[in-house]
Amino acid sequence: MLFGDKIKELRENRRLLQRQMAMSLGINVPMYSRIERGERRAKREQVIILSQILDVETEDLRCLWLADKVVSVIHEESDFGR
Repeated sequence: MLFGDKIKELRENRRLLQRQMAMSLGINVPMYSRIERGERRAKREQVIILSQILDVETEDLRCLWLADKVVSVIHEESDFGR
């Protein structure tokens, strides 16, 4: 859960609330919380918005987002083989 951990760390460093992040993304707080916990994937458009809010390079966040997607696919594949 590289992406969720990173956005949580960046959000906390900037002293932003989950409520503020959710509002900026146009989603509710529980949904945003699930993104940080890795229980839900952010959409590509949301990654761009998050990079702007958190003042980080879009490509850096996008790489973490994609890495989480790869890990998820690998996990699903390993579960399928059982």
